[in-house]
Amino acid sequence: MAMTMHVDIVSAELEIFSGPAQFLLAPAEMGEVGIMPRHAPLLSTLRAGEVKVTTGSGEEEYYYISGGVLEVQPHTVTILSDTAVRAADLDEAAALEAKNRAEQALKDKKSEIDYARAQAELAEAAAQLQTIQRLRKRMGGG
Repeated sequence: MAMTMHVDIVSAELEIFSGPAQFLLAPAEMGEVGIMPRHAPLLSTLRAGEVKVTTGSGEEEYYYISGGVLEVQPHTVTILSDTAVRAADLDEAAALEAKNRAEQALKDKKSEIDYARAQAELAEAAAQLQTIQRLRKRMGGG
């Protein structure tokens, strides 16, 4: 049996994943980071993007997070994010609509605050769409 660690992926609303995992890949601020059991302790901020979990049984599961914090202890990994969603549950139409709204807001900027908010919304929508596209490719849907 493969060595595992306990992984928790938690959003502001609910716990999205909790269980044994052989491997975790997360979008750390400075680049993707891969975590295996007994990894050295680590604390890192995360950017919006995809988290891949290879479960204790060897299945691969994908999640979208809106950014957050990754904490690694020798036998436990925790991801805390404002938003965490199973990649298969992402709504492509809603993400496209959010991207279009943010792009329009960037064009019509009224203040620096509006501009910063629109940039953040655009980055999050783009990360969601990228996660959806990756999931489609994995499933052979093109």
